[in-house]
Amino acid sequence: MDPLVKLDNEKCELLHDPEKYRRLVDKLNYLTITRPNISFYVSVASQFMSVPRTTHWQAVLNIVRYLKGAPDRELIFQVTGYSDADWAGCPVDRRSTSGYCVFLGGNLMSWKSKKQSVVSRSSTEAEYRAMANVTGELQWIHMLLAKIGFPVTRPYTLHCDNQSTMHIASNSVFHERTKHIEVGCHFIREKVNYGELKLVHTRSEEQLADIFTKPLRSGRVSYICHQLGLYDMYAPT
Repeated sequence: MDPLVKLDNEKCELLHDPEKYRRLVDKLNYLTITRPNISFYVSVASQFMSVPRTTHWQAVLNIVRYLKGAPDRELIFQVTGYSDADWAGCPVDRRSTSGYCVFLGGNLMSWKSKKQSVVSRSSTEAEYRAMANVTGELQWIHMLLAKIGFPVTRPYTLHCDNQSTMHIASNSVFHERTKHIEVGCHFIREKVNYGELKLVHTRSEEQLADIFTKPLRSGRVSYICHQLGLYDMYAPT
């Protein structure tokens, strides 16, 4: 839109076919979901839906010309997950606790804390099972967003703080020490090989899923809550 032109309800003649104006503005309204740079202009155009004029039509056409000239400026969403496990953390049955959180474009979207159904023989196995849980969640979220038309980048990223699990997931060799792990957990390796999942090693101090697996000190809780976009009672006022 021309910043020197102020649209109103009085100047210029009425549009002969107001329905075409309404249809186009309706479609542009849906497009603002992935194109925040046109949100203001579409909002202005929406104010004249009842009695559109020729100047309003020209303004809407200018939005369309802008979109046609800048097809690569679409907002792309990145799906990122954090996975962690507390090996044999339960003193009663020595089962581990898995935890994960998933971000969509930097915003917290999904999270879970759950005790594992079996006893893991090592910390690597516990972490591997936790990774399998969040990988399934990442795949489901990616499929959902693709189904409703959201542009999502691939591969989706998974942050973990265990080097051994990353090695198992990235290596096509079937290790002796992983034979006892259910086959269902090994679909992580398939996602990595197909280029759908990217594993990133994260320091334990930066592992946001840590809050879903064990009790933490107040300072650590405050840090993670801040990263998750949550208000925390220990945070300084």
